[in-house]
Amino acid sequence: MNYGFTELLQLFGSLGLFLFGMMVMSDALMKLAGNRMRRILATMTSNRFFGILTGFTITSVIQSSSATTLMVVSFSNASLLTLTESISVIMGANIGTTITAWLITILGFKVSMSAIALPLVGFGFAFTFAKKEQLKNWGTFIIGFAVLFIGLQFLKEAVPNVNDNPEMLEFLKRYTDLGFWSVLIFLFIGTLLTVIIQSSSATMALTLIMTAQGWIPFELAAAMVLGENIGTTITANIAAIVANYHAKRTARAHLMFNLIGVFWVLVLFYPFLKMVSWIAQETGSESPYISAAAIPVAISLFHTIFNICNTFLLVWFVKPIARLVERIVPVKLLPEKEIDEPKFLSKDTLKYPETAIISLEKESKYLFKKAVYEIVAHSMNIHRADIKSDEKIKEIVKRSTRDMGIDVEELYHTKVKKIYGEILRYASLAQTNFKLTQKQNDHVSEIRLANRKMVEILRNMKEIAPNISKYSESGNEHVQKEYYKFRKKIAKVLRVIYRFRTKKDKEIYHAKLMTLRDAAKGEIHSASDSIERLIREGLITVDMGSSLVNDRDNVNDTIKKLITIADLLYGERDPLFENNKKN
Repeated sequence: MNYGFTELLQLFGSLGLFLFGMMVMSDALMKLAGNRMRRILATMTSNRFFGILTGFTITSVIQSSSATTLMVVSFSNASLLTLTESISVIMGANIGTTITAWLITILGFKVSMSAIALPLVGFGFAFTFAKKEQLKNWGTFIIGFAVLFIGLQFLKEAVPNVNDNPEMLEFLKRYTDLGFWSVLIFLFIGTLLTVIIQSSSATMALTLIMTAQGWIPFELAAAMVLGENIGTTITANIAAIVANYHAKRTARAHLMFNLIGVFWVLVLFYPFLKMVSWIAQETGSESPYISAAAIPVAISLFHTIFNICNTFLLVWFVKPIARLVERIVPVKLLPEKEIDEPKFLSKDTLKYPETAIISLEKESKYLFKKAVYEIVAHSMNIHRADIKSDEKIKEIVKRSTRDMGIDVEELYHTKVKKIYGEILRYASLAQTNFKLTQKQNDHVSEIRLANRKMVEILRNMKEIAPNISKYSESGNEHVQKEYYKFRKKIAKVLRVIYRFRTKKDKEIYHAKLMTLRDAAKGEIHSASDSIERLIREGLITVDMGSSLVNDRDNVNDTIKKLITIADLLYGERDPLFENNKKN
């Protein structure tokens, strides 16, 4: 056999060049179209056919089903996509990946790109000197596109020719003459190669070259393609290992979808291949059973027909597949973190601007619900359960006079400070690392503002809480009555905020909040005739009056800020998040 270690290195080098070209081209396309593609994905509806179209479009544009699948897994991890939405996008991505196979077949086998590939590199390189970022990305795309086909040409030359190495055929005959067992063996080989190379496109290129060189017949090449469909799911499943159960379910659904497709095609394997052969001949090609040169076109046709048929067969079973995956991967809550540890922010959330923003939003909501809202309620000596109930506010405030012993300063340091710092850090990273759209940038700024308001509220509570405890149980009924009013006002706002973020008719509660905010704005720094009269008539001491004036301003400022936070975090302002049903 005239094929040694040097030739083997050339084969690996050619494959590496092909993969490098694919990576450069895909990365450039992501930069050119990634923002728009991700925005479409983040705002898509639950319509399964729109999901398929979305997956197909994204994969066709960025030329990487793995990139699309990883994006879907990340979006599932951040709860931007439901499981059924994710499954439909992955179905579309499987169809989209067939475009790459046709690109390799037509331009790599039907048209000789090697003559113009090198000039294309020079042409693309000229674009990289442009000042505009978009032109630079187009230049990088052209270079990647050309390098891909240079690598493909080297691959074709590096793969040994059967005519020059007849012993190769003797070696392969051991595995190609076993009937249906041969099909299963080459399915496994296709799976293994894709898992190792981590690129179904590269495995497809190798398969096409092997058929063109006469190594393997049409049916075994088709078996390898089926194996590639299984092997390509490994990327998403690896990415989901460290993710939450949402991402794991999406990755398992991808695997299950492809496994079901491979199973039914194996059952109908030989009739299915005859149908593909007939279609190939009807479109002007030779029979792949007779001519090795006709196999690349037939294999691309097989890949396309298989993925289209599998998608339109299983699209009607998206919900049953989702339910089955939910049983395989049950809900698994993440272990409770320390109170001052972020719950949603992690390095993985900084992969995409959409996941970074939604994680910032969720972390801020969690901080507001679990810490700030509780501190404000307890500072008023009121339990959150009472605020969430339907009992009249005045009755709750009247009977809830017992001091709850709140130390706002301590709670700030144990429950808020670290998470607040992390939210600001991640917000800065999101605005620095990504080229955010104006709406996205505004949304991050709103999140930062909402968090700053939370800290300012706690400063107010630090001033108000001691006086609430001191004067609510005072022997002076006049000062008691004034602090009762303060507590009642804040309790009312907290209840409306709770209903605003949990009830369906948001517009009604939003209108109530705006009315309460306008009233609070009007009272800040305004003269209080009632407090002055109490001092003048000697019904309260000057110290009591001073505390009332300061606390009145702090209460109104707190109300204004609470409503601003609710409006910023729960008001549906940015179209990117309007369709996010997980708020």
